[in-house]
Amino acid sequence: MRFGSPIFLLLLGIIPLLIWDYLRSLKSRQAGITFSDVSIVKNIRPGFRVKARHLPVILRGVAIFIFILAMARPQSGQELEEIITEGIDIVLTLDTSGSMKAEDFKPQNRLGAAKEVISQFIESRRNDRIGLVVFARYSFTQCPLTLDYGILLDLLEEIDIGIIEDGTAIGTAIANSVNRLRDSESKSKVIILLTDGINNAGKIDPLTAAKTAKALGIKIYTIGAGKPGGALYPVQDPIFGKRYVRMDTEIDEVLLENIAEETGGMYFRAKDEKGLKNIYETIGELEKTEIETKEYANYTELAGYFILPGFMIFLMEIILSNTLFRKLP
Repeated sequence: MRFGSPIFLLLLGIIPLLIWDYLRSLKSRQAGITFSDVSIVKNIRPGFRVKARHLPVILRGVAIFIFILAMARPQSGQELEEIITEGIDIVLTLDTSGSMKAEDFKPQNRLGAAKEVISQFIESRRNDRIGLVVFARYSFTQCPLTLDYGILLDLLEEIDIGIIEDGTAIGTAIANSVNRLRDSESKSKVIILLTDGINNAGKIDPLTAAKTAKALGIKIYTIGAGKPGGALYPVQDPIFGKRYVRMDTEIDEVLLENIAEETGGMYFRAKDEKGLKNIYETIGELEKTEIETKEYANYTELAGYFILPGFMIFLMEIILSNTLFRKLP
């Protein structure tokens, strides 16, 4: 509740003045005759009119109070807030080639660390459609663009090394991701591609795919995952069982930089799980959902609800003052 013309509330100062004037007039009307003996009237109980003799002035004060509130225009209503969101369409493109088994992102291998960080990235988004594309020698869509993050996280969890024939088809992966975003009407379309290898499969050149993405207004962020120098890679020996061999980390950083630069994105190098998490957080800050807030106020005038009661009380005061509580000179 609020008042449309609160300046009139200053008139409430009249009420204390009226009370003061009434009390002063009562004192001045006190009888000036002295009696030698009042024992005769001492035990007489005062009647209703004596007890309620202050009622007219009280009614007058209440009526004036109500009229002043009406003049101040009391209003009731509520403020409404409309939130308009402009989501981003994001395709997460993940390498599942055999080299992602390398265990330089302790305590997990590269794929495990990537899946954990990507799941955190998904949970941090709001109002964005997110899709999931996986690749090795070939590429396929694990999940189309969706707002159902629960299903998306379940499908992310199912990804594993070996679901696609080994290899690294970066160009094919980009082309597949672009195809997911081709019909998107979103103002912002983004591909986040993570790989730990070099392009050695597929029939589509990565830079050609990147040019297609640029033509469609799609931005590509590329991430090279792997500790510099090399990493331990688990292999299954038929005699000794599981053992580890050191494998060189081969990432075509020049290619990934060129892909990102071509589309207006950025290239990042992740050397451990913490670094990978920071990269996705950075991309999340760069690609924020646009939120526009509009506020509305809808108020209803309540003065009419005050005027009638005030008039009735004022009329009652006039009637009582001239009948039951009439004063004789």
